Amino acid sequence: MTRFKFTLLAPALLLGGFVLGTLAPHAQTAPQKVAFVNVASLLQDNPDQALVADLRKKADAELKPLDDQIKALQAQGDKITPADKDKLTQLLTTIQAKIKDYDKQIGDKVQPMTAKVDAAVKAAAVANGVAVVMDAAAARDSGLVVYADDSTNLTDAVKASIKK
Repeated sequence: MTRFKFTLLAPALLLGGFVLGTLAPHAQTAPQKVAFVNVASLLQDNPDQALVADLRKKADAELKPLDDQIKALQAQGDKITPADKDKLTQLLTTIQAKIKDYDKQIGDKVQPMTAKVDAAVKAAAVANGVAVVMDAAAARDSGLVVYADDSTNLTDAVKASIKK
């Protein structure tokens, strides 16, 4: 008989605990400020951006003829000769190595620029009491943000921080 009472009482205790838990006051979190920056604009204003643009132009000039040769050989399809197949393999190896080299050179130039922008974004966010900073273009393009008040744009504050 004791066992019967406990099995009836257990669900009631669980339900009571749940109800009391939902009625208990919960800690309220303060609203977080969100801001936006135009990262592309910040990177574009960097003096080293010209070096990156020059490297990209140089890469395009060197890689385009190789790419054209590869496309011409690939266009042969099943009719490609063994000699052309070997040439295609060699061209693919060459272009991949050159792409890797240019990616490294460009990355070596871009990394310090992005580190400087990131530090400036953090400084501007802290100075303005902002908890979250989003890239304006990425937020807009993804549809994540439909509207943002102009006062949430920290781009000018970040530019000022970078120039210090």
